[in-house]
Amino acid sequence: MSESSPQHLPPHPAVPAIDEQPLFDAVPARARWRYKPRRVPRFWRSRAVRAGLLITLLTLSALAILTLVREQTGTHGFLIGLCLAILPVPLMAAAFHWLDQVEPGPWRNLLFAFAWGAFAAALVAIIANSFAIRWIAIATADPAGADTLGATVIAPVVEESAKAAAILLIFLFRRRDFTGIVDGVVVAGFTATGFAFTENILYLGTAFGEDQEIGTSGLGSVTAATFFVRIVMSPFAHPLFTVLTGIGFGIAALAARRQRIRRVALPLLGLALAMGMHALWNGSSSLFGPFGFYAVYGAFMVPVFGLLIWLAIWSRQRELRTISTQLRAYAAAGWLTSDEPHALSSMQARTMARDFARRAQGPAAAHAVSEYERFATTLAFLRHRAHRGTVGPDFVAREQELLHHLWQRKDVAGPALTYAARATGRAWTPPPYRDYGGYNPYRSS
Repeated sequence: MSESSPQHLPPHPAVPAIDEQPLFDAVPARARWRYKPRRVPRFWRSRAVRAGLLITLLTLSALAILTLVREQTGTHGFLIGLCLAILPVPLMAAAFHWLDQVEPGPWRNLLFAFAWGAFAAALVAIIANSFAIRWIAIATADPAGADTLGATVIAPVVEESAKAAAILLIFLFRRRDFTGIVDGVVVAGFTATGFAFTENILYLGTAFGEDQEIGTSGLGSVTAATFFVRIVMSPFAHPLFTVLTGIGFGIAALAARRQRIRRVALPLLGLALAMGMHALWNGSSSLFGPFGFYAVYGAFMVPVFGLLIWLAIWSRQRELRTISTQLRAYAAAGWLTSDEPHALSSMQARTMARDFARRAQGPAAAHAVSEYERFATTLAFLRHRAHRGTVGPDFVAREQELLHHLWQRKDVAGPALTYAARATGRAWTPPPYRDYGGYNPYRSS
């Protein structure tokens, strides 16, 4: 096994043998893995500096966009819009969090994605859309046509590009946490949920202001109609558009490093599809008449939404199968018990193992099992990417680091996972393997 480049890894890298006291000599003292080394000025190497600048940017964006929205809706409209717009956020966030449970990404990534969508992307969208519509209205002397063109053409391009920037930033700078389709869907979902949250404040607040002017209230009000369309019927609209971009980035993350065209073209294709679907949604009434919205909603949006739900769940199940398949090699080599690969590929068994450890040894043991499950999952996906030729030259050291963490926790986690596997009927004995001998980076030469 060579450490010079990922192309030199064999299709099925040999699993190192386990010793009673294994040596992890390839693991550096401070291991911070990155898929792609970056040359940046020293100023940017400080995590505190980068985090501080990012927080400052998002804070300024939040103050600016919320001020603009309040000016357009008024204080009362802003507060009413805020209270109504927040209702679908926990549901959407919970759905995407459930999808991300197999190999959960850091919460800071998801919080960044939501904040970017709610503040930075929304600010860019409201400024760029307003400027473009005014320019078109002046150039064409047709304000009504400018509004229609802006909603159908300008808004989809601006808004989807602004939301895609969050996905791109996480893809580039948190590459370790962005490994496949599920990660792309989750990041895109949180970004779009944040964007829709701010946009809904604007629309609902404006509708409330209209009701105040004309004196309507109750079910016949503009606010009620806007709430029904945006919160009840289509809270998934923005996530649905942006998820297409996320899928493009997710598939690109699975591509081998040498497939540069694919790694660039697929995110652009996903972004183009997101813009196209967004344009169809925004232009449904103007393109297909007064009932165009409902026609597009029933004939196109709902089926596509169902298809993407199926794809997301299928990808999640595929991740679980990958864990079972890849960890069998480590079970055969002695790092895991024979039952652990199947226990770790079942969310029910994982939960049962943590509960068992908590009852038997307390919260600290349950935490150790939870960490063990995360490290084992990361190890499985690392080996899977090695098979696909998408790992970096630090594969051996990264594998050793993960095995070291597993080895430290195996006395607590092993019995708990074995119990869970047998309790859920997932106990299994791996078949014999032939390629796990040979190279052993854990022994000093």
